[in-house]
Amino acid sequence: MNIAFIGGGAMGEAMTAGILKNNVARPADITVSDVSTVRQKAVHDKYGVSVTASNLAAIASADLVVLAVKPQTLPEVLAEMSGHLRPQQAVVSIVAGARVSTLTQGLKHRSVVRVMPNTPAQIGEGMSVWTATADVSPEHRDAVKAILKALGQEIYVPDEQYIDMATALSASGPGYVFLFIESLIDAGVHIGLPRDMASTMAVQTVLGSARLAQASGRHPAELRNMVTSPGGTTAEGLLQLEAGALRALVTNAVLAAYEKAQELSGDHSH
Repeated sequence: MNIAFIGGGAMGEAMTAGILKNNVARPADITVSDVSTVRQKAVHDKYGVSVTASNLAAIASADLVVLAVKPQTLPEVLAEMSGHLRPQQAVVSIVAGARVSTLTQGLKHRSVVRVMPNTPAQIGEGMSVWTATADVSPEHRDAVKAILKALGQEIYVPDEQYIDMATALSASGPGYVFLFIESLIDAGVHIGLPRDMASTMAVQTVLGSARLAQASGRHPAELRNMVTSPGGTTAEGLLQLEAGALRALVTNAVLAAYEKAQELSGDHSH
């Protein structure tokens, strides 16, 4: 399976690293196009993949073409590639806010996959949500699934509307979690812990709690009850979070992000 990456960036590089680490493809099967010669050299030296400054050269022999460009440069890239794709090639877009219709019309190509990854994909702990047009072959779907599994977990959705929801929850979600971690650290410092100690404790506590939720398969409320002794410290702390309407605040944050995602992708149907 020959794969071409159009544009680099952290997510494109994470995908390249994941593909190679999990033997989804070999360095010889991957071509990366980037206008920056410095980036080209860095990617070639690090991964041994082919590099080029030409998008059209990169896609010439590719089975899968991954669009990893910035949203503002997408129109120009679509115009350049339009009419140069063969029906048996599939295009995979990780461009934020770019709808399937924008991609199919801009490329004059019907075999398109849209992926919403998130930043933990950079360390193989990502959450990718994806959808594909009816024209994408079973072979290409399997290849996309294998690539996304190399980045963490993946969920296929039959309807594009779920992509905007994923944008608000899993793609923006790390931002919410980092803010919570930062708040825990600051609170630890406030009660007298050295900052580096508070940081280690907060990060590991959030990581361990998430892993326990994943491994146990139990409802988070059940896990919360297990840690909350009657009249104890956790109960006292939780009382303050409930008094501050933490749940409503999180819901409002996700809702606001969802509405923004719809606005950015030009979906005004809801």
